[in-house]
Amino acid sequence: MAGKRRGRGGNGQQQAPQSQRGRPQRVHALREPAAFAKSTGFESDIQHEKLTIAQARRGTPAHRPVRVYADGIFDLFHSGHARALMQAKTVFPNTYLIVGVCSDELTHKFKGYTVMTEEERYDALTHCRYVDEVVRDAPWTLTTEFLQKHKIDFVAHDDIPYTSAGSEDVYKHIKEAGMFVATQRTEGISTSDLITRIVRDYDIYVRRNLQRGYTARELNVGFIREKKIRLQDQVDKMKETVRTVEEKSKHFVYRVEEKSQDLIHKWEEKSREFIGNFLELLDQMELGMQFRSGVGECSRLCLPTLHLVAPPAAVPPDVAPCLLTLPPPLPLPALSPLHPLHPLHPLHPPPPHRKRGHAPLESLPPHAVGV
Repeated sequence: MAGKRRGRGGNGQQQAPQSQRGRPQRVHALREPAAFAKSTGFESDIQHEKLTIAQARRGTPAHRPVRVYADGIFDLFHSGHARALMQAKTVFPNTYLIVGVCSDELTHKFKGYTVMTEEERYDALTHCRYVDEVVRDAPWTLTTEFLQKHKIDFVAHDDIPYTSAGSEDVYKHIKEAGMFVATQRTEGISTSDLITRIVRDYDIYVRRNLQRGYTARELNVGFIREKKIRLQDQVDKMKETVRTVEEKSKHFVYRVEEKSQDLIHKWEEKSREFIGNFLELLDQMELGMQFRSGVGECSRLCLPTLHLVAPPAAVPPDVAPCLLTLPPPLPLPALSPLHPLHPLHPLHPPPPHRKRGHAPLESLPPHAVGV
């Protein structure tokens, strides 16, 4: 049987070729399912000698793997089953793992009803990577004839006594013969646990399958219960729609609040900028008023001198507005004829004598003089 599986080593794994540098290459996954055991049992030209556990642990030749047997129901095949088979496969360096699967008849008689049929359970085991051979319709209690027929060296199972078929431990005689190797159970996962979850959440799974197209008859659900479940589905959909609308409304309100906060911050910034510009403008206007008041005061103090030196017509245009807003000039003090500013002072020449009604020649236009 082992010769039919190409590329397999003694422990059932594919042997990768060595690279040029002597490093092993990656082992590729198996590409074919495990074989089924023949009805006649194991046939080989090589003499099958009995092995002790010590010999099996030290290792055996490649042509003589240690034949380990593990049996069970394997209903709803799960990771706990796979871990147990992995331990059975790796218990010795060179192992050939044979897995026995009990039929529906035996299972329903001694343990209870199964979810999967026997054919489904057989097929599931052939696709497990640790399994080399599958025995269909395996016996509930192992006999000497069965062990010799399949040339079984050791039996792997968890060490907890398995009470069934009127026996306190169906593996008791195997343990006494020194052919038993113990494996560890995986806590938290078993076929009974999976069925318990389904029964506990029965309504959820019924609604799930109705939604997926299964009929009430296929699910063994009555007419009234079906209508009740479908009505509950509609109510749940409405609740979900309302919840979605509420979430979108909350998101919209949050965005509006966020935008309003941004607008308020921008308005505050613009307000501060406007107030700053306004205060700066007020400062400039105050400086201008101070400047104008300074010019007016200077003009008021200097106005008597201006009246003395030049007539009002000679006042510059930019100063004239200031003079209009000033108070009248102070009266001139009485000057002595000897004062330099007095018109009769010797320093001032007498005005030119001209007849009444005649203008000086310098002020007449050229055509009037006859030039």
